[in-house]
Amino acid sequence: MRGSHQVIEIAVDGVPSPRWRKGLSRFCVTALGAAGFTEWRISLLLCGDERIAELNGRYRGRNRPTDVLSFSGDEAVAGAVAGDIAISLETVRRNAAAYGVSEEEELKRITVHGILHLAGMDHGRGKGTKMLVLQEKLLEQLKTERILREQERG
Repeated sequence: MRGSHQVIEIAVDGVPSPRWRKGLSRFCVTALGAAGFTEWRISLLLCGDERIAELNGRYRGRNRPTDVLSFSGDEAVAGAVAGDIAISLETVRRNAAAYGVSEEEELKRITVHGILHLAGMDHGRGKGTKMLVLQEKLLEQLKTERILREQERG
């Protein structure tokens, strides 16, 4: 991995820029450490349903919104994670309401989910139990971590 070895970049497109971006960055660093990663270069895109549906259609052939998409980087190094994660804040909001959890809890879940995909894990067709078990284990370890601190809510 070239350049800085622990970078989290956050961009916003099509939705109001949340005040809690720094909290999300802190959460990513903590989650990556908890998962055992020592190096990372991750770009997060916080967007709305329209933008994520466009990305989902272009890269997965599914012309509909989804909660999170992950695009692994080319640099595969042991203990390292690199790539891009797109998160639809509109879908996060809907899913949180549908699952009866807070928006913060749902945001944490899909962020960890996206990170595990960047690490090369998959949950498709029967082989994903390991990924989902690890995801829930990490979320349990990270349950006291906060993205939306009081001064950053909104």
